[in-house]
Amino acid sequence: MSNLEQSPAEIVCEGQAAPGAEILTGHTVALGGPRGMNVTRTLPSRRRRMIGPWCFVDAYGPEVAAMRVPPHPHTGLQTVSWLIEGEVLHRDSVGSLQVVRPGQLNLMTAGAGISHSEESRETVLHGAQLWVALPEAHRHQAPHFEHHADLPVFEGATVIMGSLGGVTSPAAAYSPLVAAELTVDGQVEVPVEESWEHGLLFFDDPGSLHYFGPGHRTLTVSGRGRVLLIGGEPFGEQLVMWWNFVGRSHEEIVAFRRAWMDGSGFGQVVGFDGAPLPAPGLPTTPLKPR
Repeated sequence: MSNLEQSPAEIVCEGQAAPGAEILTGHTVALGGPRGMNVTRTLPSRRRRMIGPWCFVDAYGPEVAAMRVPPHPHTGLQTVSWLIEGEVLHRDSVGSLQVVRPGQLNLMTAGAGISHSEESRETVLHGAQLWVALPEAHRHQAPHFEHHADLPVFEGATVIMGSLGGVTSPAAAYSPLVAAELTVDGQVEVPVEESWEHGLLFFDDPGSLHYFGPGHRTLTVSGRGRVLLIGGEPFGEQLVMWWNFVGRSHEEIVAFRRAWMDGSGFGQVVGFDGAPLPAPGLPTTPLKPR
């Protein structure tokens, strides 16, 4: 057996490297535009574009802030909103109006196209937003939204999406995957699918994401704090990701952008006090699948 098979990976919550781990360092992004709330983006990065079907990871806080993200479009993905502190109001173009609070899940499946906004009063905000890329068989479906206030637990871990240790979330998933929040005080051993990729995001140190390729049966997390586990079967399709769109070609992205700017294909977010976000200009060279 390889070394990865002989022993589980050891993780330290303070952010020290673990055997077999690749550390993906995040960078700061203003959410909702140049004057928006700062978040730390660890995925996609130059070194790694995806972990299973997970193609985007933003973490923020804890800090006193007011979130205000104007209406903007999405295609070909699911947005996953998860909070440790605070509350955020979601509106979308299929008529959803839903506050998400700590321990609850807001899950929006963009499918062929949806638009939404997010906002909060000024309060302590601490959480993450993630995207799941939809596979070809499901990316053209009608958009929809779901809220889950009572998620299942496996040995103290809240199963947000997918399955962990035989416990399955009620949230819709279109690829083999997992997302779970672990509360660590000492040592926690987490069973994982050996053929999947996995990532660990430490909420107390959101600047880095620990990546593990296939070959682990368990991940042992030692320390204290809250940790987000994500993972899934390696995604077998090439994607083109640009701005808020996930597609398969440069031409698709051009069409998505045009539809957003001319007001077609993404519906209308009712109730948000402000103008939608304009799309940025496309790069001068064609976007390539990755």
